[in-house]
Amino acid sequence: MAHSAITGNALTYGPMHYMIRSRLYKGLKAGTMNIGPLADDDRLKMILPQACCYCGSAEHLSVDHLIPRKRGGANCGDNIVWACRSCNSAKGAKDALEWLAGRSQFPPILLLRRYLKLAVEMTKDRNLMDTPISEAPELPFTLAAIPLRYPPPGELKLWVTPGRTDRISST
Repeated sequence: MAHSAITGNALTYGPMHYMIRSRLYKGLKAGTMNIGPLADDDRLKMILPQACCYCGSAEHLSVDHLIPRKRGGANCGDNIVWACRSCNSAKGAKDALEWLAGRSQFPPILLLRRYLKLAVEMTKDRNLMDTPISEAPELPFTLAAIPLRYPPPGELKLWVTPGRTDRISST
């Protein structure tokens, strides 16, 4: 919904955006649709400018685990993003969404999408998809940090730096 609104230069969410969200939700719940593979997001690493995924800096880059290893995040390419030394150091082993919220910063949509895909994969791997949240064991990501409300599309960023967003699908 947000991705479609941003790429369509919408100032507010309209009926089409809510229809997209509703259709995807129903499809995911019924098992007739799936989230896009993380490989689609890896393709973006090749076409987006190499920059810190949190602040957009291209200086002093290192890799960061989006879902920290100290919290149980995987040590694999799917969980690795670019981060400048400053952001990587400040974030440490904190959950990325909690850390960004603490800075009053809404995550770029593509970063949030990757985080959510990782969270869904981890939940599926642990057979927790049908477990009520109140009964779920401690997870490597923070469920409470996942935004329930999004700012208007005009206030969102698809990514931290301008780039070739015309070739980015909304999977």
